[in-house]
Amino acid sequence: MAKAKLTHLDKRNRPAMVDVGVKDVTRRGAIAEARLRLPRSVGAALRASGHRTKKGPVFNTAVIAGVMAAKRTHELIPFCHPLGIENCAIDIKQTSAVEIIVRCEVSVHHRTGVEMEALTGATVAALTIYDMCKALSHDIQIVAVRLIEKSGGRRPYARGSR
Repeated sequence: MAKAKLTHLDKRNRPAMVDVGVKDVTRRGAIAEARLRLPRSVGAALRASGHRTKKGPVFNTAVIAGVMAAKRTHELIPFCHPLGIENCAIDIKQTSAVEIIVRCEVSVHHRTGVEMEALTGATVAALTIYDMCKALSHDIQIVAVRLIEKSGGRRPYARGSR
C-alpha cells in the first residue's frame, strides 16, 4: 500500500498549490454535513415560531449564507482553486427538539474536487443558524462537521450517513 503524503507541499516542503493542469476534467461532487445541538428550550422556540427569529427566517437565511460561502471557498482557504460551481444545494432539517442537521451538496465539472466547498457551505450555514438563534441561548453547539461523500476524481469516498 502506498504511503499517504501531504499534497500541498512542494519538493522542498514549502506550502504550494497543487497543479491540477494535468488532471482530466470530470464531474466532481461532494456532500458535507454539519450538526447543531440545541438546548431543548431553543429547539421548542424555533419549532413554535416556524424557524423564525427577530433576525428573520433562520433556515432560509442559512441556506443563502451557505451557498455564498461555498462559492467563495477559494477566498477563505489559501490553496483551494477558484471554481465555477455548477450546483450547490443546502438542506436543513430540525430532526428533534435538540438537533439540526445541515447538508450541503456541491458539484462541478473541473480538474479538482469540491469537498472543501461542501464543507465550507455546511459550516457557514450552521454558523448562521447559531448567529440567528444566539439571543435565545449561547449554549447552542456545532458538534460535528464532516464529509459524507465525494465523487469524481481518482479517490471517490462514501461514508454512511451516521
